[in-house]
Amino acid sequence: MNKPVVRSVARSVCPHDCPSTCALDVEIIDDHTIGRVRGAKDDPYTAGVICEKVARYAERVHNPDRVLYPLKRVGPKGSGQFERVSWDEALDDIASRFLQIEEEFGAEAIWPYNYAGTMGHVMRDGLDRLRNAKGYSRQYGTICSMISWAGYVAGTGKLMGANPEEMALSDVVVIWGTNPVHTQVNVMTHALRARKERGAKIVVVDVYKNATMKQADLGIVLRPGTDGALACAIMHILLRDRLADREYMSKFTDFSDEFESHLKDKTPEWAAGITGLSVAQIEEFAKLVGQNKRTFFRLGYGFTRQRNGAVAMHAALSIPAMTGAWLHEGGGAFHSNSGTWELDKTDLEGKDLVDTPTRLLDMCEIGPALLGEAAALKSETPVKALLIQNTNPAVVAPEQAKVRKGFLRDDLFTVVHEQIMTETAELADYVLPATMFLEHNDYYTRGGHTRILHGPKLIEAPGEARSNHWLFAELAKRLGVSSAFFEMSDNELVEHTFKQSGMDDFEAFERQGFVEKARPTDDAHYRHGFAWPDGRFKFSPDWHATRDTKGVEFVCDPQIMPKFPDHWEVNEPCDETHPFRLTTSPARGFLNTSFNETTGSQKREGSPKALIHSADASRLGITDGDQIQIGNKRGQVTLNASLFDDIQQGVVIVEGLHQNRSHQDGIGINTLIGSDPVPPFGGAAFHDCAVWVRGV
Repeated sequence: MNKPVVRSVARSVCPHDCPSTCALDVEIIDDHTIGRVRGAKDDPYTAGVICEKVARYAERVHNPDRVLYPLKRVGPKGSGQFERVSWDEALDDIASRFLQIEEEFGAEAIWPYNYAGTMGHVMRDGLDRLRNAKGYSRQYGTICSMISWAGYVAGTGKLMGANPEEMALSDVVVIWGTNPVHTQVNVMTHALRARKERGAKIVVVDVYKNATMKQADLGIVLRPGTDGALACAIMHILLRDRLADREYMSKFTDFSDEFESHLKDKTPEWAAGITGLSVAQIEEFAKLVGQNKRTFFRLGYGFTRQRNGAVAMHAALSIPAMTGAWLHEGGGAFHSNSGTWELDKTDLEGKDLVDTPTRLLDMCEIGPALLGEAAALKSETPVKALLIQNTNPAVVAPEQAKVRKGFLRDDLFTVVHEQIMTETAELADYVLPATMFLEHNDYYTRGGHTRILHGPKLIEAPGEARSNHWLFAELAKRLGVSSAFFEMSDNELVEHTFKQSGMDDFEAFERQGFVEKARPTDDAHYRHGFAWPDGRFKFSPDWHATRDTKGVEFVCDPQIMPKFPDHWEVNEPCDETHPFRLTTSPARGFLNTSFNETTGSQKREGSPKALIHSADASRLGITDGDQIQIGNKRGQVTLNASLFDDIQQGVVIVEGLHQNRSHQDGIGINTLIGSDPVPPFGGAAFHDCAVWVRGV
């Protein structure tokens, strides 16, 4: 077969829910076709390296299963039986149904439900403009970052850290609770550069020997949910061995005699009993970070997806505040820069269209909400209609049995705007074809770095696929909403948002493809003080002060949370019936459910499997490759056993969100995960689950 002729190579940006937000060079074959996708070499963070799934992006753009035309359900709910209709017919009927529901039950009965299938602000956040204009139910976006962000801000006062490129200048890089080989490969680019150029040591803390830990100089495999205990023991050793920087703490933190006293019994022996680590491992880790001021803590999301996750994040973040690593280039900590963009999205999101705020529904509780559970609904108004974009809750959301039962309600009207026929789309009344990122204009911010990037339209969409922004505007017309911002093109709205945010040179942004928003090094390292009013890092956090003004709600009395970093015993308890801890870690070939429909990723990941220690398997009479079931009170899931001894006994790891239909019984792993909100502000504990395991 002849290799296609490349017409040009164009700059774009990866739209997916990954902190790297890679700058891309895309081969354009013709107006409808792309070729290879590569990382941009002239972007200092991407540095020419992207993950394998995005490199194969042509598999998604040109997937034979793309939704190409509006579809209307003609069979029973969930049957997958649809017929093609025109856009006008679909939109007229959808608007009519929405108006009917609004008249009978009130506007709050309609819930626009979306998340981060695209991280483009126009296509992701523009749905709020329609939501606010109509007074539909608001959405509490808890599913990803609420837990970790709360824990980080509790210490620093701001969601900001040292520039991740500085990892290349470090003497020790600590990668804690994230698997960047799978999820953000650019972290490894800069960490490995530090090893090559400076002889830096790489430490990886996680619950199994994953692909990242295989590249580490020191791998720490601890029990899930025990990160706080490890962090406290490290700080105990730093104080005991006079490796703590008391001068730095006196000037920049709220360090106190009470906190020092609190840590006196947090010995390595105490932590070893909780974490399952040896005392020697804990001592080695503590001495490494204590003796190397240029230690960079790259703190991930994974270890915080526990009921004690916010406390664990704060505890790990406290270590560089004790060593004074923040003062040094190549030292300090980083989790996300999402608190630094200073963008004014008033018009993009229609914030000034709100008269009275409507109820705030937790996206993690979509199952209980659809089933009418009072605590999730927060009013007597049922959810009668869903408009879903950029997410696949029929696989992603916790408590899948409730989610599916809710979607199958005969009185629920569901519209899904989607690129591929997902399992959520199969449960809809209407499926509308959506564009992919190369088929519309948008801009993107980097949670994992310092730039705002431009994603221009490069090719035409197939069939009758239309962008999210186009759909908002067309529905607005039919729903009686009048706003100039629905009438703008997607690129006009990008330009308007930039100018509204004080960035006037939009032409330069289009030309060079980015705006650099890196904070000065002194600010990023908090050398003038942390972001709290007194300028001090908080070893004793005020969770009330951590709360922001965007509708964040407490799900517990913050007084019950530990006063200082600690091991907080609030995770789902194991017992005789449920003796195993389950962690649902990310796969290399999938990103949530994106890419689980592409042949390359399916081939890499194979069938759903569970990693289980050989000693546990032997005790249960399970051999490698056996079909097993994992379950708890929420349901049970069938998959294959994979014996894996680089894990602690009593722990099971299931990597990746395979399609539910990939499981023999059609039931996915998030069936087992609770939807109960996690302290202090909500979120789902995807990696905190007690289960039983048995052979089939």
